[in-house]
Amino acid sequence: MIDGAKALATAVRKVFGDTAFIQRCTLHKRRINVRDHLPKDQQAWVDRKLAAAFNHDDPAKGERACRDLAAQLEARWPDAAASLREGLEDMFTVRRLGVGGRLAASLTNTNCIESMLSIARDTTKNVKRWRDGKMIKRWCAAGMLNAERSFRRVKGYRQVPTFVAALARHVEAVPPACDAARVA
Repeated sequence: MIDGAKALATAVRKVFGDTAFIQRCTLHKRRINVRDHLPKDQQAWVDRKLAAAFNHDDPAKGERACRDLAAQLEARWPDAAASLREGLEDMFTVRRLGVGGRLAASLTNTNCIESMLSIARDTTKNVKRWRDGKMIKRWCAAGMLNAERSFRRVKGYRQVPTFVAALARHVEAVPPACDAARVA
């Protein structure tokens, strides 16, 4: 799960090769990448269409709906259309694994990561003088421990076995390309 940073996607693919699955954050795509290229009076209907497409049970139909929407946007808002098309295949990774419902909603956005980072940032914001690397690590750990208090159960947890089985099938089908020693 990434926010769309091309360098991060490249790094994940370099380390894990063909075994890598990348799921882009659907909320970033909707709210930042596409919406910001549209006038305010057009944002709501485009967001509704994107939400429906990203939540479609059939990932092929969802992707096709996104491509149709991009074609519809192309004439008046070419930047929004281009932003929608960029990385579109990675928007449906979790759905292609057969995961839907509430678990898909949890696994297709970076909210849990961003929430944890926000809480850690708030924990460290009053530090005025960072003395050394150990102090930085201690404060980061304190921030993560503060964030842990707000962690909740994974929504749609009953579908986790389906998700794990799909990942296992993929890993069995693709020989690992990463060197465990190099990753560590």
